[in-house]
Amino acid sequence: MKKLHIHLGERSYDIHIASGLLDRVGEEIEKVCPKARRLAVVTDTNVDPLYSERVTKSMEAAGFYPAVFTAPAGEGTKCATHLAALWEGMMDFGLTRTDAVVALGGGVVGDLAGFAAATLLRGVDFIQIPTTLLAQVDSSVGGKVAIDLAHGKNLAGCFWQPKVVLMDPDVLGTLDDKTFSDGMAEVIKYGCIADKDFFDFLCAHPSRQEIMANIEHVLYTCCDIKRSVVEEDERDTGKRMILNFGHTVGHAFELAGNYETWTHGQAVAAGMCTALQLGFGLGVMENDEGIPALMELLKALGLPTHIDCDWETMVKAIGLDKKGEGKDITMIFLKKMGQAQPTKMSKEAVLQNLEAIYGR
Repeated sequence: MKKLHIHLGERSYDIHIASGLLDRVGEEIEKVCPKARRLAVVTDTNVDPLYSERVTKSMEAAGFYPAVFTAPAGEGTKCATHLAALWEGMMDFGLTRTDAVVALGGGVVGDLAGFAAATLLRGVDFIQIPTTLLAQVDSSVGGKVAIDLAHGKNLAGCFWQPKVVLMDPDVLGTLDDKTFSDGMAEVIKYGCIADKDFFDFLCAHPSRQEIMANIEHVLYTCCDIKRSVVEEDERDTGKRMILNFGHTVGHAFELAGNYETWTHGQAVAAGMCTALQLGFGLGVMENDEGIPALMELLKALGLPTHIDCDWETMVKAIGLDKKGEGKDITMIFLKKMGQAQPTKMSKEAVLQNLEAIYGR
């Protein structure tokens, strides 16, 4: 088993990465939640038939009483209506402040379950069991939980760190190629912002088969990079912003497709390409050598390098970006491959530079 420790004082926790871990989740949860008896397991209609029985069997063997709450799969579930339904269902189940909520699924499930855990009874313990590549390398680590509003994605949320994150790489075998590639966009992001050697490793292994042959190394490297960033900036006011490389424009693509046409990973992939082009054009990036390499890697993994977006949606997305402060926004560029460069700009200047690509 590979293990990482996130140092956040009383909110510290471990990330466990091990093949077959899904069958041992009960004993791992017992170690961090010894007072809990009821576990509210939140999952979705894709994951439920695959893993709920295995997970609850392990929980029961450890002396817990689990109940499964299954939501429809898809981004549309991450809303106030489903959040309220979870609150009521968990209260019907008899959940108390010494019990815990478990997220079994991808990023949508993790966000929804985590927000429910953070707010129900003013906060109960939370466990992450991520089942997609994107969730394992990104959304399950760091404590951000949220739901979407009509105005945009993740606009209502909070920070609620899990008690433990349990990753079984074997579950990735059930992902379709599109979902696997979706997660690879976030994997590539880590190489871009913090580790050129890792980026070069990915360029040398540009296929699902090669990545899976090295999956524990990939998961550990990504989580270790995120660990170092989160420990320095838990509340996303400084260095943690670099994790949003590709996301500012990427959120515009998601919004343009009503969160259905483009997946998060696809949007981030094209957003990273746009960020590199903008950064180079503004003189932030030392040279453009990394741009062709990134585009080639994305294409090899079935990810887009450009997405059309109407100008009105782009303007709206820039205005809603959570890295914004008044009239300014912090854009994440690269000084060079493997080194992120946060750059504060006026939103007007950002839009002026984007207009050449996405303007009217």
